Amino acid sequence: MSIHPTAIVHEEAEIHPQAEVGPYCVLGPRVRIGAKTRIGPHVVIAQNTTLGEENRVFQFASLGEVPQDLKYAGEQTQLVIGDRNTIRECATLHIGTEGGGGKTQLGDDNLVMAYSHVAHDCKIGNHCILANAVNLAGHVEVGDCVIMGGLSAVHQFTRIGKHAFISGGSMVTMDVLPYCIAQGDRAELAGLNKVGLTRHGFGQEQQERIKEAYRILFRSQLSLSEALGRLKETYAGQAEIEELIRFIEGSKRGMTR
Repeated sequence: MSIHPTAIVHEEAEIHPQAEVGPYCVLGPRVRIGAKTRIGPHVVIAQNTTLGEENRVFQFASLGEVPQDLKYAGEQTQLVIGDRNTIRECATLHIGTEGGGGKTQLGDDNLVMAYSHVAHDCKIGNHCILANAVNLAGHVEVGDCVIMGGLSAVHQFTRIGKHAFISGGSMVTMDVLPYCIAQGDRAELAGLNKVGLTRHGFGQEQQERIKEAYRILFRSQLSLSEALGRLKETYAGQAEIEELIRFIEGSKRGMTR
């Protein structure tokens, strides 16, 4: 274990013997740091936070602080961070609230760039990139392999589907479908994330099915229920289209179009 002598570590914190804690860090109660995780200088991990293995947290990041929610009254909620994440300078990730399930979650292999904010009760999947100064309000859900451009922001309770791309500066107020690009203020769909799909191994046939599903949903002049019926009938058993259908049927805020 490598803990710099200037770090302040609460007696209830648990630091793996292979973890590193840099100068002038403050680690509060019920903080757990996994093997080979490196905590840079001047990082504050306030409380109730678990980091898995091989994460790297850069200077001046703030993790596990109480949520910016006036209903929060000191409940013992959590921030749970998986493995191999990179959290850059001055990023902020808060613990959850009792009303939101009590947990803010960040999966594995994510990059959270400088000055980004992940609010209470957010759930972020794996292999995501939040570029500089991305802001996620409370209860936002982000699927796997999402890229969010710098200075973009997401309204509370909004969902971003798998393999979506949010252009820099976008203001997202409604759910963004999997595989799509959203941009603008307020954000609108701008087609499919073909580059992202190719990078993540989607073959030509899969991409053609997604393209046709997009056309049925947004270019066919069918109602949403009619379009979903067409997709279910035409693409039964096709995993990428079933993911799209599940996402739409689970929408509460409505869809970005």
